[in-house]
Amino acid sequence: MRRLVVSAACAVLLVAGTGTAAAVTDPRQTALDVAVQAGNAGMVAVAADPAGRWRGRAGVGDVVTGAKPDTGGRFRVGSVSKTFTATLVLKLAAQGRLGLDEPIAEYLPGLLPYPEPITVRQLLQHTSGLPRDLAPPYTWTTAEEVDTERFVHFGEVEAIHDSTVQPLLFPPGTGWSYSNTGYNVLALLVEKLTGRRFERVLADWITGPLHLADTFLPRDFPLLPRPAVRGYEQLYPAPRGLTDVTVYNLSRYFGAGNIVSSAADLNRFFRALLGGELLPDGLLAQMKTTVPWPGQGGVLGYGLGLMRLSLSAFCGPGAPDVWGHAGDVPGYNTWSMSDETATRGITVASTPDLTASAQAAGRRVLAMVTEFCTPGGAGATDRATRLHAALR
Repeated sequence: MRRLVVSAACAVLLVAGTGTAAAVTDPRQTALDVAVQAGNAGMVAVAADPAGRWRGRAGVGDVVTGAKPDTGGRFRVGSVSKTFTATLVLKLAAQGRLGLDEPIAEYLPGLLPYPEPITVRQLLQHTSGLPRDLAPPYTWTTAEEVDTERFVHFGEVEAIHDSTVQPLLFPPGTGWSYSNTGYNVLALLVEKLTGRRFERVLADWITGPLHLADTFLPRDFPLLPRPAVRGYEQLYPAPRGLTDVTVYNLSRYFGAGNIVSSAADLNRFFRALLGGELLPDGLLAQMKTTVPWPGQGGVLGYGLGLMRLSLSAFCGPGAPDVWGHAGDVPGYNTWSMSDETATRGITVASTPDLTASAQAAGRRVLAMVTEFCTPGGAGATDRATRLHAALR
């Protein structure tokens, strides 16, 4: 069922018998407000659709000052970074500089310690069997360490080696498991084949041509200029309140989750990608060829750095599939999705992420879904909660 667009902003209804007018709240704004009531401290959303660009916000952008969220501000996009990384890899494939079904060892010999051949495609689609993250001795293992060890630097190869001390989860190509490590390998591949830093290639091939002025890879730079909302987590037991984690070093995920962007920039990126501006049709079709995300009953599939989400689980038969990616890093959760034709899209960013309640996490998923269709009842809320849990 398609959501009825009342107007580009909000409609005005005449109240019978009074001669006065009352504003009708946009359903997307209502969804944001409900998500904040469920426990999200602050949220921003920007939608790009045929009616124009809609902006919404709810909660606070700064719990100390009470300042409102900035819909034009920046945030850490987490794993939405993977779609940028995948696009750069596919651009190299389009130039004939790599083969998607060639072993990564052909391009980065000696990097991975496993004897089994792992292909570029398997890394892109999370079928490589590589461990998800750094081994426990090298990473955050408690909530408090997100605060106390927030400025630890990881080199590109170091981050990969500190993960691959662990065994493969399964023989390559025989299963599916989400891997941040795999996308760090892919970012290193971009650097090896171009001879340039990843952030320079990102600027020259994507953010520059698309005029994405808010999008960059900070690598070791810990600050977040002009945040949409400050990032918070409940890292310590009550009565201590939220910890501000806006500032930290995420070099451990340099290819998997380190990009900073804004809602408008992400909408523009996915519109360009899905609209065929960045990749040839054949490679875009391969990017959108998905395998099932285990345990999601076909609701969620994963292509080459791209998620497909079936909204029929939330809005009933006939609801569209949408494409994009979600992201989770300390302080920030992101959903950026677009429809098949790239004419309608929305990006929703919120805080907190790691310590958000199941209800808060589910409600921000529905804030994204409401752009495309009308979620129905408690079943949609439960489905959204389970979906978010699967992505963590």
